[in-house]
Amino acid sequence: MRKDIFEVRNKQTRTVIGLMSGTSADGIDAVLTKITGSGLDIKVEEQDFLFLPFSKEVQERIILVANGAYGGAKELCELANYLGKQYAYACEKLCEKAGISKEEVDLVGNHGQTVWHMPEQAQYLHDMVRGTLQIGEDSYIAQALGCPVVGDFRVRDMAAGGLGAPLVPYVEYLLYRKENQTIALQNIGGIGNVTLLPKNCTLDEVTAFDTGPGNMLIDAYVSRMTKEEKAYDEGGKLAAQGKIHQGLLDFLMKDPYLQLPPPKNSGREYYGKAYLEKICEFAAEHHIEDVDCLRTITRFTAESIAYGLQHFTKESPDQLIVGGGHGLFPADDHRGGPIDPAILRDAPVRLGPHRVGRDEDSVVFHFDTLLNMLPPIRPCVPRQRRGTKTRREKRFAQITLFRKVVLVYQKKQVLYIHALVK
Repeated sequence: MRKDIFEVRNKQTRTVIGLMSGTSADGIDAVLTKITGSGLDIKVEEQDFLFLPFSKEVQERIILVANGAYGGAKELCELANYLGKQYAYACEKLCEKAGISKEEVDLVGNHGQTVWHMPEQAQYLHDMVRGTLQIGEDSYIAQALGCPVVGDFRVRDMAAGGLGAPLVPYVEYLLYRKENQTIALQNIGGIGNVTLLPKNCTLDEVTAFDTGPGNMLIDAYVSRMTKEEKAYDEGGKLAAQGKIHQGLLDFLMKDPYLQLPPPKNSGREYYGKAYLEKICEFAAEHHIEDVDCLRTITRFTAESIAYGLQHFTKESPDQLIVGGGHGLFPADDHRGGPIDPAILRDAPVRLGPHRVGRDEDSVVFHFDTLLNMLPPIRPCVPRQRRGTKTRREKRFAQITLFRKVVLVYQKKQVLYIHALVK
């Protein structure tokens, strides 16, 4: 029996799957949630999580299409339908992992795979247009699960006058706002984006914007320097072998995008192949070693985040919540691997007078790098076995990192890092 949207809307508690494949094009994140209520009274309980990686071939094909110089209508059609089937498969595997039937799912929200994003108006034919394109046919999901599927979030936002990204501020406002604390939430994905929630704020007082590159440039340079043997810098190990080239860092920090005031967003169209070529040309001209260039690019990612927080937020946050990445642990592993502590110095996050870091330096929030520097994580609450209803295994660890406290809260393979900065 197929559900319709009106049936779902009238339910007090809904079982909902959210799907996301980001700019990095490394795979599909799928989360199973219980959502109760609506509006300001909404409550969201995460039930389970699944990451479905793309093969190297699929990732390369997505990036080729997203660079805008590969394929045509036929390629877009084939890729969109292929991804639609992958999203449906991810939903089915998530249900299987959570121990529920597909029929129990009330709704699926699918962001789709962004292959082009142009928030600024441009002349096209006889009109000025903006646009964004996410592919991955939702009909495959609807057919597989028999429930409504919602998509085209970015397009709808742009049609209403927005920039199409970031899309998370409203949800973060519902879930994270506090009466007595200012909260900043920084996502480090392919592109970095931040949401600032002033204490006791209204929705109109929320600030959100893309801070600049996340892992996009780092991944691209790793692929280039290893001749595509590696797709990313696992644990920051390659970057840790190099040193900062100040000239290159100064060059990168002159990036005009960083200076733009919010609202603003960016994507592969800006921080893609052409941008990487500029970096490589500078490195060749100044005889910069690969590992030094990579470390500097990693530092640039961190500095761009720091710049956004310093220049475009009205007040220093009481708490910075940093997320991004996935698969930091195997499901049955509680430990992070060793990493050169020097990498810590390469990613400052300065929040007004409040700093998180090593002595006078600042601390890295680069994907799994921070986690990999921590000692083995031991659960401080009993592991919970799943009962007849979905219950989560949760692992907590409090680690004193230099003079500050960092709380690592891992839900399966999803990592949130809470840095208490006051």
